[in-house]
Order: sequence, then C-alpha cells, then structure tokens
Amino acid sequence: MLFDDTYKTIENPAEGVFRDRGSKFLAYAYPINSENDIKAIVARLKSEHPKANHHCWAMRLTIDRSVFRVNDDGEPSGTAGRPILNTLLSKDLTNILVVVVRYFGGTLLGVPGLINAYKAATENALNQSVIISKTVNDVYTISFDYLQMNDIMRIIKEENLIVLNQQFDNDCSIQLSIRKTQVEQALFKLNKVSGSQVKYNHSI
Repeated sequence: MLFDDTYKTIENPAEGVFRDRGSKFLAYAYPINSENDIKAIVARLKSEHPKANHHCWAMRLTIDRSVFRVNDDGEPSGTAGRPILNTLLSKDLTNILVVVVRYFGGTLLGVPGLINAYKAATENALNQSVIISKTVNDVYTISFDYLQMNDIMRIIKEENLIVLNQQFDNDCSIQLSIRKTQVEQALFKLNKVSGSQVKYNHSI
C-alpha cells in the first residue's frame, strides 16, 4: 500500500457567523501545526470577546485522523466541540483549529439547536476559507565539503528539494525539506556524495 503524503487544510484564517433566536455564533478557523498553537489563539479570542458565554473549539492534526481534541466550554456535552470536529472530518481537513464564540441570546436552543448552530457556524467559516493540499515533509540537514557543492546542488535540483536554510564556507550545510514519498530516493543520492553527512531534524 502506498503511503499518502498529502492532506487538506486551510491556507489562511477565516471567519463565519450563524444566528439563531438571538444567539450569535462567531466561528474562527485557523491553520495550525501543533497543539501548542491552541492556547494562545483561544486566549486571544477570550480577550477579544470577554462578554461571550462560551468559547468552544475543536482541532485536528496529522493526516491519519489520529490526533483531535474537542472542548464544549460549558455547553452540554457533545453539543459544541463534537459538531465542530464532525464538520472538519466531513470536509477531510486537518492541521486546523476552529473556535466558535457564542453570545447567548436569552432563548435556550436545546441539544439539536446547539448541534446545528455550532455545525452551521463552522461550515460558514470554512466556506470563507481557501482549502489547499499540502504534503508531509521531513526536514534534513546535509553537511558537506565545499568541493562537493556542485554534486549536492545537482541532486537538489533533480529531486526538486526545498532549501530552507544554507550556510556556505569551507564546511557547508543545507537544511532541506523533502517530501515523505521522496525521502528514500533523495537520501540514497545524497549519501552517495563522498564525505557528506545527512541528519534528520523533524517533520513538517
């Protein structure tokens, strides 16, 4: 089975809104790369909307649907975070956080009403988003002697590798972003260059 190294996410933050019986649901969608991004985003929205009753959210990370979290923030269990997450799943989006800020309008919406409102607000934000396909890439640093420069640069060009960082002196190093499905072939070529050393950094 071939490893699928592509996934869909949103290009930029986007906003949406849904209203029902006086309650206002403001949805904010953000592309994220790790769980560490969530806290600051939610804190900022809480400071921007201090009088809102709830700040509910769902996030999804990685391309295999394995990492996700939901937060109902005081709404009845399963009526806020889960509908947001289900909308992300239905659109097959990942590396994304959606926060829905609710201003209560005085009328209880009931469980079906809440589920519909959080789903509709999320869909509205996603409809304003630019959805893009990205690839899972590994980042490697290759160290080599200046005399090997031409060989290394030729491989980078042949394999269409992305240069993130480079340092040229007597001892040179280049940080490369390599698509997951290309890693084996690219490393095989790079390791064949005399005196070169390849070190794995992380995935993006």
